[in-house]
Amino acid sequence: MTTANTVQQLQAEWVTQEKFQRYGQLILPSHDGKAYDSNDAQLNLQNGIPRFYIMRLQRRGRKFHTITRHVQCTQCLGALEGKDWLIAVAPPNNDVDTPAIEEIKAFRIPGNYFIKLAIGTWHAGPYFEHEMVDFYNLELADTNLVDHFTHNFLQSDRLEFEII
Repeated sequence: MTTANTVQQLQAEWVTQEKFQRYGQLILPSHDGKAYDSNDAQLNLQNGIPRFYIMRLQRRGRKFHTITRHVQCTQCLGALEGKDWLIAVAPPNNDVDTPAIEEIKAFRIPGNYFIKLAIGTWHAGPYFEHEMVDFYNLELADTNLVDHFTHNFLQSDRLEFEII
C-alpha cells in the first residue's frame, strides 16, 4: 500500500527588508553616485570565479519538492523586464543537512528588486506566472557543479509544497 503525498501550501508574502533579513538581503534601486553601504549587496564570491549571467526559465507551476543551498558563496537573483516572481526559502543552518520544514517561507519579489541569498540559505525557485522569464544570476562559475546541495522532501517526508 502506498501512502499519498501531502501538499503543504505556502502563502507568498510581498518581500520586505525586514521579512527577508533572515535569508539574505533585498536589493532595492538606489541613486547613481550613492556611496557603498550596508544596503548594497554584501557579496561573498571569494571561493572561486564569479559568474554573472542571464538565466532563462520557462513557467513550471508553483509546486516543488526539492530545495537547494550553496555553502561556498552568496547568490543574487533578479528578473528582467519588471516581471514579479516567487521564491521559497529556509534559513541557513550549515550544521544540519535538512531544512526546517516549519521555517520555510515564500516571498513575492517585485520585478525591479533583486535578492541576495545568504550563504547556506535553502531556496526553491524562481517561480512565476509568465510563460518565460529571464533572470540575472550572480554566483560562482562552478556553483552548480561543486556547491549544490539539494534536499528532496518527497523522499524524506512524502511532502511537496505549493506557493499560493
